[in-house]
Amino acid sequence: MRRVIRIPKKPGYGTIPQRCVSHYNFVVAGGGSGGCAVASNLTKHGSVAVVDPADSHYYQPMWTLVGAGLKTTEQSRRRQKQCIPNGTTWLQTSVEGFEPERNSVSLYGSLKDKKITYDYLIVALGLDIRFDKVKGLTDTLGKNGVCSNYGAGNADYTWEVLSAVQGGDLLFTFPNGPIKCAGAPQKIMYLADAHLRKAGVRKNCSLTYHTALPAIFGVPKYSAVLSRLARRKGCGVETKSHLVEVDGEKKEAVFENLDTGEHSTRTFDMLHVGPPCAPLPVYATSPLADSAGWIDVNKHTLQHNKYENVFAIGDCNSCPTGKTAAKVAAESGVLYENIQKLMKGEELSASYNGYTSCPLTVGEDKLVLAEFGYDGAILETFPFNQANPMWLTYFLKKEVMPPLYWHGLIKGTWRGPGVFRKLAHLGTV
Repeated sequence: MRRVIRIPKKPGYGTIPQRCVSHYNFVVAGGGSGGCAVASNLTKHGSVAVVDPADSHYYQPMWTLVGAGLKTTEQSRRRQKQCIPNGTTWLQTSVEGFEPERNSVSLYGSLKDKKITYDYLIVALGLDIRFDKVKGLTDTLGKNGVCSNYGAGNADYTWEVLSAVQGGDLLFTFPNGPIKCAGAPQKIMYLADAHLRKAGVRKNCSLTYHTALPAIFGVPKYSAVLSRLARRKGCGVETKSHLVEVDGEKKEAVFENLDTGEHSTRTFDMLHVGPPCAPLPVYATSPLADSAGWIDVNKHTLQHNKYENVFAIGDCNSCPTGKTAAKVAAESGVLYENIQKLMKGEELSASYNGYTSCPLTVGEDKLVLAEFGYDGAILETFPFNQANPMWLTYFLKKEVMPPLYWHGLIKGTWRGPGVFRKLAHLGTV
């Protein structure tokens, strides 16, 4: 059983119940994939509070398939009360602030002096999707052919636009800066290409990928394959090209060349935006943040670099690797092992190697399964070249990974494919 305490979301609506002003052995800030995974494991070690305001929980990697008409948003959703682990206290509100010197967390509500305290804090708050960083984007997103698979419900409009295309210019963008799931902005281009071919209108369309990166993908092994795929499919690739402004009514997008600083304008019939991402203000302005605003952790142990009883998992931490659900899975096992070590007064020996994964759907029911770690080290699970587009890996993405998420990752039992990787490669990877 879990205890749910709903706290007023707007000042003046009421007061935080006195029973909320409590001490917990573990406070988990955030009830997404990382928060649920960690909380599931910690219940056997003491009292656990999960702070999260959401009523719904989403399997976000599915949204690319939603944008291509292959899945629905509803298939990606569960009620949050189905996901918050049994044996925890769910405080259904937001975090107002952190005071790590006092081992306390402030909760959003009408009495701002009410706090909860902890022995150990795990921050799993994710990041901020910043459509507002592109001039004009928030005014036109969801209309005028301007779409994005980022954000709950947004991918429905992507499919609405794509399914109506009979011809014209389709643009896909990757931002200059951090982004959640770095493969997603180009996955939808390949799926759009496949749909347009099936609909018999591909010859009427021009597809172009504008990326702020100097290459189509950040890891050379996969970048080489994806570049060849884009050429074969007739998709243009503009590198070091950063979206800075959108005029939806005129159907114009303005790009900055990151080498020269020059701006150029492109017209579009469909514009899919990979939005800039940033740390959430609640932790970026706290003592937990590094100079860039992320939770400042040791990249191997996931322990905070200043506050030893604080850990962070997922998109919010400072680990220099791709921000994906696969990262969360691998981190969850390391974090759980290290927090147990800390409780026993032992050295933190579990080490996170930066593992992350981008399952890149490339159309034709095939997928490039990119798996890598810190500094682009290749960490492929299977004993074959995963850069080759395959039906098997596409099947894993579409049919296996969603139930693995719901019944494994957020339950704290799926900690990534590390064990299978060692077996498949005889311990050499």
